[in-house]
Amino acid sequence: MHAQSLRATVAEVVEKTPVFDIHTHLYDPVFGDLLLWGIDELLIYHYLVSESFRWMDMPYEKFWAAPKQQQTEWIWNELFLKHSPVSEACRGVLTVLNKLGLDVNKRDLPSLRKWFAGWKPEDYVTRCCELANVRKIAMTNTPFDDAERPVWERGFTRDPRFAAALRFDPLLVDWPNAAKRLHGWGYKVSADFSGQTFAEVRRFLADWTKKIGAQYCMVSLPPDFEFPAQTDAAKIIEHAIMPHGREHNQAFALMIGVRRNVNPQLQLAGDSVGIADVTAVERLCAAFPQNKFLCTMLARENQHALCVAARKFRNLHIFGCWWFMNVPSIIEEITRMRLELIGLSVTPQHSDCRVLDQLTYKWAHSRPIIAKVLAEKYDDLAATGWQPTREEIERDVHGLLGGAFEEFIGRR
Repeated sequence: MHAQSLRATVAEVVEKTPVFDIHTHLYDPVFGDLLLWGIDELLIYHYLVSESFRWMDMPYEKFWAAPKQQQTEWIWNELFLKHSPVSEACRGVLTVLNKLGLDVNKRDLPSLRKWFAGWKPEDYVTRCCELANVRKIAMTNTPFDDAERPVWERGFTRDPRFAAALRFDPLLVDWPNAAKRLHGWGYKVSADFSGQTFAEVRRFLADWTKKIGAQYCMVSLPPDFEFPAQTDAAKIIEHAIMPHGREHNQAFALMIGVRRNVNPQLQLAGDSVGIADVTAVERLCAAFPQNKFLCTMLARENQHALCVAARKFRNLHIFGCWWFMNVPSIIEEITRMRLELIGLSVTPQHSDCRVLDQLTYKWAHSRPIIAKVLAEKYDDLAATGWQPTREEIERDVHGLLGGAFEEFIGRR
């Protein structure tokens, strides 16, 4: 296959291959208002909130006290009308509108609101999945969310496009309060871990894994996470989460590196990043070889060491360019490094969407980068005389866009 033809083939295959988006904050439409979508939700996204405050000379309190539509009008004015929207988050909004067939050059926010108002959520889910070519969406589901938990408890007919992932941050980052909540739900736990505490935490995890059909379990952790350690988190991981994972063949996803509320006045937009210790992940993989671990890290400085760790432990699968790494220059750099160090046993991207519409831009922006890097690797192979076939390219791309993840979590 000629080099130009090879690159075209790779681009075509990457574009046409449906993706399993393995980590989002989206919801099955039955969850109602928890599924965020539409132009105002796009504009109030926390990336844009923090960016707009770099321009707005306004007290934080005034912004948060205003109605949502007023907030979005301020953001639209600052980031799209008074300044060119060159940041990745701003560009993403315009990509969404363009993919939907809307004329972004009119710069007409009222007409955009009117257009979105004509959609039903379930129909709009279908439209966004079609535009993004997404076959399945992994949610983030936490029993500790008082708005989400009642929906699971009363039961509902599942939309097969949405897969559940069990998230339990309070167990590891705020055990004393989590213990109180578990006790209130009928689990015999104690803050000092006495009695049946670890067995009851395992029962809690098993109950919710079954209730929601969780494909994996997950937690977001600060950069100072350690293992082993004499901490609540380390004890719960060792004595509850690891036995649960082995019993239920459930991978444990670690999302490490977020520093919460460095600027509390920005609310959700006030989180930052810190460099973590990759050896904590290596020690987990070594101590529990029968468990499976998924991992993504927030700091760019951690990516090389995480790739090296994945070379050493077959029970570790790394994924995504998370949060502050989700910009084209870093996606390209990290994707190239991962393919060069660990080959195709990786999931290079997840969308981390909080707003349904973002599916269209996150994948529209990531697919060409993945295709570019993969085509370069095939060019390198062709230079040795190894010519990849279309079938091999399709196999590889399917793996990168969710297939390798599915194989990993399903493997005993």
